[in-house]
Amino acid sequence: MNVGIEKPLSNSQRAVRDLREMIFSGELSAGSDHLESELASQLNMSRTPVREAVLMLEGQGLLELRPRKGVRILPLSPSDMAEIYDVLTELESLAAQDAARANYTDADLSDLAQAIDDMDVAIADSDLDAWALADDNFHTELVRLGRNSRVIAIVNMMSDQVRRARASTLFIRPLPTKSNADHRLVYQSIRAGDAETARKTHREHRQHAKTILVDLLEKHRLRFL
Repeated sequence: MNVGIEKPLSNSQRAVRDLREMIFSGELSAGSDHLESELASQLNMSRTPVREAVLMLEGQGLLELRPRKGVRILPLSPSDMAEIYDVLTELESLAAQDAARANYTDADLSDLAQAIDDMDVAIADSDLDAWALADDNFHTELVRLGRNSRVIAIVNMMSDQVRRARASTLFIRPLPTKSNADHRLVYQSIRAGDAETARKTHREHRQHAKTILVDLLEKHRLRFL
C-alpha cells in the first residue's frame, strides 16, 4: 500500500505562510510599510516568490501593494469588521441551512461535533488560544458542509481578517461560553435536518459575535493588530 508523502511547499507557498504568521503575530504591524526587497531579505528568499505571496495576500485583504511604494499592511477599523461580519453572517447562515438539508449522517458531522467538544475542553481549561483554533475549525467545517464552492471561496478570502481582529480582542472579551452553546444548537439543527433553525441560530450567533467584536474595537481603539 502506498503511503502518502506530504509534498514540500514551494518558495511562494512558504512566503505566504511566513508573511501571514508575521502579520498575525504583529511582527509586521498593521499600517506599516515595507519594501519587497526588505521582506525578501527577512524571509531569506528572492523577490519573485515574495511578490507572488504579496499578490495572494493582497487578494485576501491583509495588505496592499502600492506602485513604487512597496507593501502596506492594512489596518482594520470597526466599520471594516462590521461590513465583513455582515457578509460572513449571511454566507455562513446559508451554509448552515444547506448543510441541514443534505441529510448528513453522524459520521459526516463528526468533525463538526469534534470542534464543539474541543471548544468545551478549551473553555474548561481556560485555554483561549485552543478555543480560537477549535472555533476556526467549526466555522471552516460548517462552510464545507454547505457544499457551495462560491460561498467557500468568499468566506476563505474574508476569514483571515476576522482572525486578525479576534487576535487583538481574544483576551479582553467575555469568556465565550455562549458561543459554544450556539455552535451546539447549530450542530443539533443540522443533525435533525431543521434548515430554518440552523440558519436562524447561526445568523443570531454571528450577529452577537459581531456586536462584541466591533464594540471592543471601538472601546479600545484597536484599529491595528
